[in-house]
Amino acid sequence: MKISYNWLKQFIQIDWESQKTGELLTDLGLEVEGVDKFESVKGGLKGIVVGHVLSCEKHTNADKLNVTMVDIGLEAPVQIVCGAKNVAAGQKVPVATIGTTLYTAEGEAWTIKKGKIRGEESFGMICAEDELGLGSSHEGIMVLDKNLKVGTPCSEVFDIEEDEVFEIGLTPNRADAMSHFGVARDLKAGLKQKEITKELITPSTSHFNINDRSLKIDVDVLKTELAPRYCGVTLSNLIVQPSPTWLQNRLKSIGLTPKNNVVDATNYVLHELGQPLHAFDTAKIKGNKILVKTLPKGTKFTTLDGVERTLHEDDLMICDAEKPLCLAGIFGGLGSGVTEETTSIFLESAYFNPVSIRKSAKRHALNTDASFRFERGIDIENVEYSLKRAALLIKEIAGGEITSDVYDLYPKKHPNFEVFLAFEKINKLIGQEIPQDTIKSILASLDIKVKNVTEAGMGLEVPSYRVDVQRQVDVIEEILRVYGYNNVAFSQKLNASIATTEATADHTIQSTIGNSLAAKGYFEILTNSLTNPDYTSLLEDEDEERKSIEIINPLSGDLSVLRRTSLFSALEAASYNINRRRGNLKLFEFGKTYYAKGDKRIEPKYLSILLTGDTVQDNWTTKAVPANFFELKSIVKSVLLRLGFSDLKSQPTTSTIFSEGLTFTNKKKELVSFGLVKKSILKHFDIKQDILYADFDWGTVLKQITTSPVTFKEIPKHPEVKRDFALLLDDKATYRELHDLAFSTERKYLKDMTLFDVYEGENLPEGKKSYAVSFTLQDDKSTLTEKQIEKIMSKLQSTYERNLGAILR
Repeated sequence: MKISYNWLKQFIQIDWESQKTGELLTDLGLEVEGVDKFESVKGGLKGIVVGHVLSCEKHTNADKLNVTMVDIGLEAPVQIVCGAKNVAAGQKVPVATIGTTLYTAEGEAWTIKKGKIRGEESFGMICAEDELGLGSSHEGIMVLDKNLKVGTPCSEVFDIEEDEVFEIGLTPNRADAMSHFGVARDLKAGLKQKEITKELITPSTSHFNINDRSLKIDVDVLKTELAPRYCGVTLSNLIVQPSPTWLQNRLKSIGLTPKNNVVDATNYVLHELGQPLHAFDTAKIKGNKILVKTLPKGTKFTTLDGVERTLHEDDLMICDAEKPLCLAGIFGGLGSGVTEETTSIFLESAYFNPVSIRKSAKRHALNTDASFRFERGIDIENVEYSLKRAALLIKEIAGGEITSDVYDLYPKKHPNFEVFLAFEKINKLIGQEIPQDTIKSILASLDIKVKNVTEAGMGLEVPSYRVDVQRQVDVIEEILRVYGYNNVAFSQKLNASIATTEATADHTIQSTIGNSLAAKGYFEILTNSLTNPDYTSLLEDEDEERKSIEIINPLSGDLSVLRRTSLFSALEAASYNINRRRGNLKLFEFGKTYYAKGDKRIEPKYLSILLTGDTVQDNWTTKAVPANFFELKSIVKSVLLRLGFSDLKSQPTTSTIFSEGLTFTNKKKELVSFGLVKKSILKHFDIKQDILYADFDWGTVLKQITTSPVTFKEIPKHPEVKRDFALLLDDKATYRELHDLAFSTERKYLKDMTLFDVYEGENLPEGKKSYAVSFTLQDDKSTLTEKQIEKIMSKLQSTYERNLGAILR
């Protein structure tokens, strides 16, 4: 939220620099995130002076140019080449001197330099209105008052305003501070604590008078629960034109674009008092009726931005006798707005139900200054006052008269909030005793009335504009906020307790595995739990009992369901990086997936690992090594081994997200599935390189982790022996079969077995293939003899021949 310092000082007279004010506002909870400079004319007309055109002659080499001699207050006049048709001797004109910076309408800066134009030297520029930022005309140079003194800075001639604008990070609960007056109100409370007395200057509406009752509009609120208070008044004989400069500057300083004097006045009061208003052209109100109601579902309505919207049956609308005019509290309609032809208006000021406005704004994806305030809750007691304030302002800058009584439909008055505040509770929550006189002073500065006082506490009445202060703890927060968090004493002794956690606690295990993966060069990612519902169609094996969980009020159609799998979030991250020439990726993520099963909502935990691109990059000693399935397998096994899983079983994965892959199980429970992601899925994410992916069922992993003590054995002192076999096998035989047979045959001395070559092709019988395997043998107690080695190898050969029909090549 932007707050103009000049505007703020209209309500509370402060004579110190903006930095101090910003610090005080931050201490009060209205955090000032930055302070920007504002100039009503960019550059402040620095370097622009009043010049006197002494002579004006046609350029000898250009028909459309003139050579002028201009007195700008220096010892001698300067020569300036000018192309304006209206330049003439004797004029007083604005001159941009050498070195002056001017700005285009888009804000781009350019500097005036000495130069030659068609052979004639030019020492400056005589400026047009748009070149100075004083208007949009470029028909000719500006001609100034002849009585102005030569050399006078133009910043003194024109009404140039400089301002400082606070950018306040407003928290959602502080609806009372959504205006300049609201911020000034808070500032007054903070200054009082510093023993600086500043009165709050309130805009007066005492001179509000009805000129006549010639334009009556019948108002009927059919949905009082959605519009508890609705006010309106008519104004006639208006002249719609640009707003005065002071009003335009106020709006520009906070980032608003002026429209016309009527619309600008409503925006001004909105940011002045925090009350949204809306002006309707009465000529476009059919039947001289205003009806506040809902319309049937599917009704079409075109808003001011030209977009036709389909209404919901719960959308509150402002209508006339025939048609909708405005989406209440959010956005006006295209057919009822104020234009240059408007001469009379119906001015609306209302309090709308915050929940209703919030839902309608989300449904139609409309976020406006008005909806921002209505959603958070405005002051219902401020509705009529703001209406009168705006009517008087419009009358002042647009002429006309007030031509009706004020319509005020307020059937059920909202009482102020009543709270009992216990002194003991204050001291307990704040941690120290604050004098009762100080508490009463703070409450008074916050407009919180003390109704009665007892030994135990005080009965309080909280003003209606503090919609966030309805409980005892809310009042204590207000007291502490104004008293100052920095004024609360703290003990020199720090007490702390450290909770004991089990070694198998989820966060402990995650930290261990996360650090292990990071040490191997993997980066942790955190992705959005919300995802695109279209991804569900990519899950070919979707369980009909597992339903996606849809969001009731999604921010967008692309983020409308909770993710069923972590794969698509990881692929989005990979695609984003690959498209930015970061194709070598090692990623992992801990998180949750979500699905509905019957009436239950299930949230399984997962660990996902993604590997793609080159694991070794091309350099002068080594060629690039692309990531492969076995590297992912080794990473997956390292995670499980780190967690104590040693008796793993593997089988081909049944998951249809992989073109090929494995599943590791333990005690017949699936721990992880991993493999090469299908090309058809990658195509949906515009990924053209292979993606290797592992999906751990982290909940199952955590349940199966044991707390068995770590065991170790001494490193063998005796040498190991390697022997190789080249075996001719049926092409259906697998390395897993070779591996399991070897270790079931020789349990004592066989330590390791590896496959180092596979051959299929020429010189082999049909239906056969060749496996070259290496065996590592070792005795922990003595050196193996050649006789022992031969015996082991013969036993292995016999086993392969008997069980697999293998032939030793």
